[in-house]
Amino acid sequence: MKRASSPHTATRLGLWLGIAFGLCFVTGLLSHYLQHPPAWFAWPTRPVWLYRFTQGVHVTSGVAAIPLLSAKLWTVYPKLFERPLVKSLPHALERASIFVLLGASFFELVTGLFNAAQNYPWQFFFPTAHHAVAWVAVGALLVHVAVKLPLTRTPAEEVRQGTLSRRGFLLTTGGAAAVAVLATAGGTVPWLRTASVLGIRSAALPVNRTAAAARVAAVDDGWRLTVGGRRFTRRELEALPQTTAELPIACVEGWSASARWTGVPVRDLLALAGLAPGDVRVESLERDGLYRASTLPAAHARDPVTLLALRLDGETLPLDHGYPCRLIAPSRPGVTQTKWVTRLEVL
Repeated sequence: MKRASSPHTATRLGLWLGIAFGLCFVTGLLSHYLQHPPAWFAWPTRPVWLYRFTQGVHVTSGVAAIPLLSAKLWTVYPKLFERPLVKSLPHALERASIFVLLGASFFELVTGLFNAAQNYPWQFFFPTAHHAVAWVAVGALLVHVAVKLPLTRTPAEEVRQGTLSRRGFLLTTGGAAAVAVLATAGGTVPWLRTASVLGIRSAALPVNRTAAAARVAAVDDGWRLTVGGRRFTRRELEALPQTTAELPIACVEGWSASARWTGVPVRDLLALAGLAPGDVRVESLERDGLYRASTLPAAHARDPVTLLALRLDGETLPLDHGYPCRLIAPSRPGVTQTKWVTRLEVL
């Protein structure tokens, strides 16, 4: 197929790609701050599905960007090799920003896809690298847009004879992006699950990290939950007033699934221990790993549906889902919903 060479086509694709990248960057930044919050950052507990929505947008906009970026390159790549290589300072900035943007974009999209598949064929820590390169990509994009902005007012040229029409090319690209989104969006949107061939991991409530992987063995009767100066057996927790809430597990990989959780509100446990709700450190039986402990913000600790869950969908919590009890809080990433909880400590 010959290339659609209209500057208007490239500009339109660039606009769509900019929107996809913008959504992906903003929602990715929110996810990063939720997992590694700076002092000024606050995240609401309502609606309970808020993180499920933002992370779903993050992954689907990243998926949509793949065919959009491919189409954009198809329309402009001959210009990347034009001579002379540098015509002026603005031209040098444009070319440098393009190559930095392409490198950063491919890194983000490829590693993001591997992360969604929970496949990590590299040695670096994915969240840190993904976050850092996202800023590089956005900086290069802003430089590129600033240099190319005057061209957005350039009248569209006719597409060369015999090529796919400009409208046909844009429709084909948009269709490819829509198909890519449809194939993955079922990981977050329940009514799309039957159509999302790449979103089947969320057909049930998945387990990202099993008890065996976390080296948590079967829990015996000696287990205790420590809250301040109080210690609770599981039987004592079951005897306390229980709350049931429909809450989603929303993973950074993009999938999410809702379930009915039953347990004791964290704020009630803190009150029984004579502690005022504040930021709470939640520790696990897991002995090592980056997510063996988490910090629950004060707003979530005060929320009545932030639970130390004992039951899942009416049944005793399975070991892989965190038996004897696990944290489940509204609008939080799955990696911060600590399993196999053994201690709550107000910071």
